[in-house]
Amino acid sequence: MGGCCSSCCGGHSQDRLYAPLLAESEREAVSVLLRYLENRGEEDFFSSGPLRALTTLVYSSNVDLQRSAALAFAEITEKDVQAVNEETLSPILLLLQSSDFEVQRAASAALGNLAVNNDNKILIVEMGGLEPLIRQMQSVNVEVQCNAVGCITNLATHEDNKVKIARSGALVPLTKLAKSKDMRVQRNATGALLNMTHSDENRQELVSAGAVPVLVSLLQSRDSDVQYYCTTALSNIAVDSANRHILAETEPKLVSCLVTLMDSAAPKVQCQAALALRNLASDDKCQLEIVQAGGLPALLRLLQSNVPQLVLSSVACIRNISIHPDNESPIIEAGFLKPLVALLKNSGPPSVNGTTNSNNALGSNATEEEIQCHAISTLRNLAASSERNKKAIVDAGTVDKCISLVPNLSTSVQSEMTACIAVLALSDELKQYLLSVKIIDVLIPLTNSPNTEVQGNSGAALGNLSSKVGDYSTFVNAWSSPAGGISGYLIRFLTSNDLIFEHIAVWTLLQFVEGGDKTLIELIQKNSSIMEATQTLATRELPSDPPADGDLIDLEDTEAESEIIALSSRVLKMLE
Repeated sequence: MGGCCSSCCGGHSQDRLYAPLLAESEREAVSVLLRYLENRGEEDFFSSGPLRALTTLVYSSNVDLQRSAALAFAEITEKDVQAVNEETLSPILLLLQSSDFEVQRAASAALGNLAVNNDNKILIVEMGGLEPLIRQMQSVNVEVQCNAVGCITNLATHEDNKVKIARSGALVPLTKLAKSKDMRVQRNATGALLNMTHSDENRQELVSAGAVPVLVSLLQSRDSDVQYYCTTALSNIAVDSANRHILAETEPKLVSCLVTLMDSAAPKVQCQAALALRNLASDDKCQLEIVQAGGLPALLRLLQSNVPQLVLSSVACIRNISIHPDNESPIIEAGFLKPLVALLKNSGPPSVNGTTNSNNALGSNATEEEIQCHAISTLRNLAASSERNKKAIVDAGTVDKCISLVPNLSTSVQSEMTACIAVLALSDELKQYLLSVKIIDVLIPLTNSPNTEVQGNSGAALGNLSSKVGDYSTFVNAWSSPAGGISGYLIRFLTSNDLIFEHIAVWTLLQFVEGGDKTLIELIQKNSSIMEATQTLATRELPSDPPADGDLIDLEDTEAESEIIALSSRVLKMLE
């Protein structure tokens, strides 16, 4: 660009060439501009004479001067990007109206350079820059197309512009240019489409503009940037349930294409392919389809990567896939258990607000926490419907990891771990083993966690362990400690005024009483706080007014209270 600018505006030969044709103001403007270009470090272009001189050339009827002005704007803005005002943008926007391809190309390049600055992004759109850019996107000149689309791409990175661009009519020409044979145009167009996928409204506009089939077809592009833009755009589009339905109905090859891209040579494409599959796997049909398309080996490879973002994208995907009961055994048989357990590690003690130690880098620490949440949640899903799977999960070392790690992890990971333990504790075959490794010594303190989910999951796990266990000596030994022991947990839950916690506690009490352990029953009977709290629940009065029609929450609460009353009464009767 610099060479073109100097050849148009510099040197005596050019001055003599223009001399007979230039008006006095134009001749003076050329002179001012030449002096600036020779000594550009001495003054600010945007706030002094050179800008006014260049503006004079813009308004000239001489197309050569217009070309020189456009090229100068492009060169100067490429090297000096800053927030500008209308005085700078107005002449550039005027140049966009030109019918000359060279003027259009250079003017859109200049505008694209300025559109890197956030303030300029807003001002360009406010001054009507979209309309001429949309016209230029439909130009027959590839260079003009490329620069116009590149400018739109930059403008679309600002949230305030996204809806305006979507409503401006830009999406249809962008979608067409995404199929351009020129790779630069294709990259810019797919990048712009990606930038438009960050809001619900814009995603719907993209679907309506016919962008989906184009994005899917370009997944097979040989260019990794295009693959990345299209994969990420489709991943964002798949966030919406209605869009997932459209994708499932109209794009039968999408899942298999994404599975293939998880083996791409570009890590960024691998990552986004897994994330796109994760979003698609929010629907049960797709959960099965990913496994049937051979997605598990690629996900396992990514899960064992040394790149945190690849691990995160894979484990997030496998978590969703593991929700489907029919996928539990295939995932286990594919060898996921030990790699999932290996992802559980100590990232430092939790802080007061439940986040991990701030001495580590925020990004890596947050990523590690998210990875652990997905990993343990996947293990919980895999344990949901099969005794065989539960045993395999325990054999893989899950319980040992939970016991050693859970006290020192963030509350989000603690919540997932305690939920997993609660599911494993449903297994009659595993209960005695879980009690033998003293898992209740870990669970009891967590029933007093500041996080209600951790409290509830821990209490539920203790309740599940208490059912038909046979040997209740572990509960007897833990009656008073640690952290107030079983008795403290029962008292807190029985007096919590929380229906879920009350139900967990009174149901656990019933299991203890039905278990018939004389020592445990005697401990319960001698604890006045437990007996009084149980009596209070048993004599609770239900609301006299029935729930309003259609008030499901009130109806559920009434049913829960009725069950708590019944269970409490049953416990007291058995203790008489």
